[in-house]
Amino acid sequence: MTDTLFPQPASIADIEEGGEFAPRFDDAGLIPAMAIDAATNAPLMFAFMNSESLALSLETGLAHYYSRSRKSLWKKGETSGQLQHIERIRTDCDQDILVLEVRVAGDGAACHTGRASCFYREVNRDRSLTTIDNVRKIDPEATYGKK
Repeated sequence: MTDTLFPQPASIADIEEGGEFAPRFDDAGLIPAMAIDAATNAPLMFAFMNSESLALSLETGLAHYYSRSRKSLWKKGETSGQLQHIERIRTDCDQDILVLEVRVAGDGAACHTGRASCFYREVNRDRSLTTIDNVRKIDPEATYGKK
């Protein structure tokens, strides 16, 4: 997909070894973005970004994402106060996936369930789930008005 906010690489060598950030968005104009805790490297959440949310994130230093269900931009933590302050953004060799190293403001809840991470369950070999973090840092009902 052609994008006007970011340059288009001239070659595979430019993508893999060049010095210019040229993110490769998918056909829907999105790029996957994994947020991790900058201090611990713990996974916090996964979302998508479009060129506008990525540009805003780079400009402001606060994580902005694109909601596929709402079809709109969203500034992470705008409602809850759990803003994600970006320390570093990494891209993979193909520049088609991002990892955001962030510090979460407020009480440190990255998940809408009130937990520190959206990755609070572990998948067992028998396909059952085990909750590995049941500590809620914020009350989701009080914060968002719903569970």
